[in-house]
Amino acid sequence: MLSIYNTLSRSKEAFTPIEPGKVRMYVCGMTVYDFCHLGHARVMVVFDMVARWLRASGLDVTYVRNITDIDDKIIRRAQENGESIRQLTDRFIAAMHEDADALGVLRPDHEPRATDYVAQMQSLISRLEQKGLAYVAGNRDVCYAVRKFDGYGKLSGKSLDELRAGERVDVAQDKNDPLDFVLWKHAKVEEPGEVKWASPWGEGRPGWHIECSAMSSDLLGDHFDIHGGGMDLQFPHHENEIAQSEGAHGHAFVNYWMHNGFVRVDDEKMSKSLGNFFTIREVLQKYDPEVVRFFILRAHYRSALNYSDAHLEDARNALTRLYTALKNVPVAGEPVVDWSEPFAQRLRAAMDDDFNTAEAVAVLFELANEVNRSAAPALAAQLKALGGVLGLLGREPQAFLQAGAPDADGLDADAIEAKIAERAAAKKAKNFAEADRIRAELTEAGVILEDGPGGTTWRRA
Repeated sequence: MLSIYNTLSRSKEAFTPIEPGKVRMYVCGMTVYDFCHLGHARVMVVFDMVARWLRASGLDVTYVRNITDIDDKIIRRAQENGESIRQLTDRFIAAMHEDADALGVLRPDHEPRATDYVAQMQSLISRLEQKGLAYVAGNRDVCYAVRKFDGYGKLSGKSLDELRAGERVDVAQDKNDPLDFVLWKHAKVEEPGEVKWASPWGEGRPGWHIECSAMSSDLLGDHFDIHGGGMDLQFPHHENEIAQSEGAHGHAFVNYWMHNGFVRVDDEKMSKSLGNFFTIREVLQKYDPEVVRFFILRAHYRSALNYSDAHLEDARNALTRLYTALKNVPVAGEPVVDWSEPFAQRLRAAMDDDFNTAEAVAVLFELANEVNRSAAPALAAQLKALGGVLGLLGREPQAFLQAGAPDADGLDADAIEAKIAERAAAKKAKNFAEADRIRAELTEAGVILEDGPGGTTWRRA
């Protein structure tokens, strides 16, 4: 049986869907004013893995990952660029999809844009106002009265007094309490017209937190199974979602809260101020996308993920080992997992233990070793099929092994094949010194030649 670490209870719990056989899952997506970074890559890959495993387990999954396409940063960036909000957000949504597709991330079933759900947000705010949980502040913003919701702090595990002492929220004199947060922002004169919506409280726009409460309840209902996101969203964003949703509907909002760990760079927190901030597309200029996906998945999703060139190189070498096993024992077609087989049973046990991909990947390597030892086609098919459950090993082995940008000497695939032909001609002419020279030249360029009964093949080192 699948167990999930629930941030709300701070323990692993057996997973029982609200509706038998079906899972409704919501994940906080990107704020689209810039290219996605490595932290976004981890969220996308982790919850893609979760959705894949739930489906592999026979569950009918409805997966929603939202897009925040209105907030202060978006307005500021559009004004700096001299473009409309829609032009900016459309451009970066397209870039996000390019990055996600490269990483093998399947599209969610629904990908709602916040600006398409303003009416639902206003309805939810009105409901909170009717229940005495929302009020119009002195600056005409509509705020949530945190102290009127008894359960506030249960996700972060902090009391109201601890949160207040930590000064983790903006202090505004117009609020009734410094902890109160904004549900509806009153329009500023200098803001563009496209970010102003008519409302019962005057022209304005939604606050960030209300967006996810409205979109999730509209698409999944006001009580659903799994809510996920990065650990940085636990407080205040997810805490505020609970307050809004449970305050409005009077019952539990989400049964299982999942949070993936931070991405660190050379053991430091990734941040623009430290100069160690990488976008996905910057990383993909150096590394194959499947290597990046593998790098993310071979760590447990709740652990910190430490990015470095050395770790990416290690991931590339490790994935090369798996593909080499498949190259040596070819698999025809698209194999299907035999779940009665021992390696598959062990992988299932790992994944059912809070999506333990680190252990699942270890099973893949043991299986690859057995493929290398036995050369059994059935085991090679099992390796490819089990890798596919994680969104890995889906390419032709030779295509992966030869993937990579040409080096400074311009050795692309055609140039390498030409060198191999030259070497074959030299060997045929018994000019073994020239043949050895060509091999050494290719080795120096990071190309490994492998001579076999069927001729010479090559791969990137």
